Amino acid sequence: QVQLVESGGGLVQAGDSLRLSCAASGGTLSRYATGWFRQAPGKEREFVAAISRSGGSTNYKNSVKGRFTISRDNAKNTVDLEMNSLKPEDTAAYYCAARTGLLVSSLPPEYEYWGQGTQVTVSS
Repeated sequence: QVQLVESGGGLVQAGDSLRLSCAASGGTLSRYATGWFRQAPGKEREFVAAISRSGGSTNYKNSVKGRFTISRDNAKNTVDLEMNSLKPEDTAAYYCAARTGLLVSSLPPEYEYWGQGTQVTVSS
């Protein structure tokens, strides 16, 4: 059973960048379609980005397109989320998730494995 650990969160100012990393243990992350989700206080968990097993297919929430990039580093067994031009509305706990299905998905229930989350706070 794969275990996921996120890192890279922090407190930044609007316009800054952060790079989140999702590290896997107990399994090879490239065997799972992998996604990033976020949850702000009082709000539901929402999809941010996802990448297919091969890395050849990606999907993004509309509001992060052009600012965020999801990628795989198979040598490190990680999936990263590069976040640029951060906005206060990006503030949330960010979670990495993996699913055994072939395709990327934006739906949290379709992901079997979840990390514990890392906090991203963007000040204005």
